[in-house]
Amino acid sequence: MRRRIDQSEGMRALSEWVRAFDGARTRTEPDTRTVRKAVRFTLEELAVSSPGRSVEVRVPPAGAVQAIDGPRHTRGTPPNVVETDESTWLALATGRLTWDDAVASGGVSASGARADLSPVLPLIKVGSQRDTA
Repeated sequence: MRRRIDQSEGMRALSEWVRAFDGARTRTEPDTRTVRKAVRFTLEELAVSSPGRSVEVRVPPAGAVQAIDGPRHTRGTPPNVVETDESTWLALATGRLTWDDAVASGGVSASGARADLSPVLPLIKVGSQRDTA
């Protein structure tokens, strides 16, 4: 897959989101463009680190990508679909949220036998996570 977002720009956007997430009570949320760039960057990372076309990962309205090795989908509704919002996706991509917790809370909708992304998450470790104690 050819990246559309420069890696340094993507990491900068993701780092900005992480700073806001880790200091949620003291910082303001990054602007929409920054969040969308971070989402698209991490979706690209998923496609690079887990190439394939058996699972479609949707993070509306930011983007979607096909990834994970296996049977290729070509038409109609894909048999393996993961859909979530931008904040949940970024928390999953950076290890701030586990797959099981996201699914249990309803933050992720996953359908199909291959729609479990837990083996490929987190994608990128950025900064330090806030203390939960």
